[in-house]
Parts: sequence; C-alpha cells; structure tokens
Amino acid sequence: MDLSKLKYFLLFLILITYGCSEDGLSSLSSLKFALDGETVVKDNVIACAASGDKQGEVNVFFYPREGATNFRYFETENIAADKNNFEAYTELAPDIFNVFNGKIKRFLINSSEEKWVIVSFKEDGKIHICNPIRLKHITKPTEKINTVSVDETEPTMPIFSWEDGLYTDSVIYFQVVTDNQNNFLSGTYTNDKMFQYYKLDNVVLNITTKEPPTLNKTQTYGFTLMAVSQDNWVNLLTETDFSP
Repeated sequence: MDLSKLKYFLLFLILITYGCSEDGLSSLSSLKFALDGETVVKDNVIACAASGDKQGEVNVFFYPREGATNFRYFETENIAADKNNFEAYTELAPDIFNVFNGKIKRFLINSSEEKWVIVSFKEDGKIHICNPIRLKHITKPTEKINTVSVDETEPTMPIFSWEDGLYTDSVIYFQVVTDNQNNFLSGTYTNDKMFQYYKLDNVVLNITTKEPPTLNKTQTYGFTLMAVSQDNWVNLLTETDFSP
C-alpha cells in the first residue's frame, strides 16, 4: 500500500474508532435512532430539572431504579422543537453525579437556551424514558428559599408543611428525608403541601424501597422539598435541617 492510500486508510480507522460511542451510536445520534429496534417503555423514568448553582447551569435529576443501567441524556436544540418528536433530540454525555449518596442521580448541563430534555435508562432488557422535561432556567429560575414549617407535636413523626413561593403552578411535591450523613431514608410525592413522616395517607408516589427507621430524638435530619410543575420543572427547591 503506497503512503497516500495508507494515510486515507488510517484516517478512516480514526473516524470509525472515535466517531462512535461504546454502544455503536455516534455522539450526535438522535433519540429516535437510539430507540430503533428496542422495546421502549415511555413515561417510566421519574425525572425533573432545576436551576443549578451557576448561571446557565441546570441539574436534571432522575431516580435510577435498582438494576437500571446505561443512563443517557437527550436534548432538543431549543424550546421551539416538538417535544414529542424523538428525531429532534440529540444525545449528549454530560457529567453525572450522585444525590443522597446515589439514591437519586443528576446530569449537570450548561445551556444558554431553554429546551426540552429526556432521560433514559435500560432495565430488564427494555429502554425506559421519562416524560419530556422543559428547562426554564432563564425565564423561570428555580426559587431556592425555605417555606417549610415543621410540626413536632409527635416528635418521631413530624409533619412538614409548606407554601408555594413565587410560582403557583406546581402540581406535585417531592419530599426526601435524610439522616445526618445525607443517606436517603424516605422519598415520597404528594399533591398536598403537607407530608407526615412516615404516613402514606396522602402519598401518590413512593420511591422508598424499605421501611424507613424511626427518627431518633438525639439526631439531626435533613428535609428536601421540590415543587414540580406539569412539565417537570422544579419551581421551588428547599433544603432544611430538623431535630425531632
């Protein structure tokens, strides 16, 4: 093989090697392409997004059920895209971090535009995807204030209640109780602006996989609240400590 042909052959090998990810998809593959030939379960990943700590940053949170693998992130070019058109979503590979010591995970992205995003993972041989999430970090940045009140009339079963804050279009509320090491104890969703640990009377969705412990009066605990809109944007994020 002469040198000119060798040069083009090596270039071809480089493109093949580095132009594809480990699963054979290019970094610019669409969500539609990623789902082709797969058994797909729609609306079966719990996910939402909130403003990050710096301008332009967004945290895309999701619950990785036990046994789930291959966590992937897709986004549209802008908010004008059709959220239901999977061809409009491009796969990126943002950094992924643990939240509550791994019970929840988050993709950290940086975007100068609002857009639609989707998270997927593989479970039991099927691809599960979330409802489209609308990023609103520019027009409706997540409010990070404490509106939570804690009623400790029953010390080991405190009642948490809260107000909406600036935005009043939240449709569901996610509550997490953690110990002083930030370990996850319970995670629940209510439509009400109230939750009592650990009563499930008004809980509409529960990601607590085992019976949480009785709270210890000598310990300090954490309470996190996310108020989430219909399009899965976190309007309000509160983190507070309490002692029963």
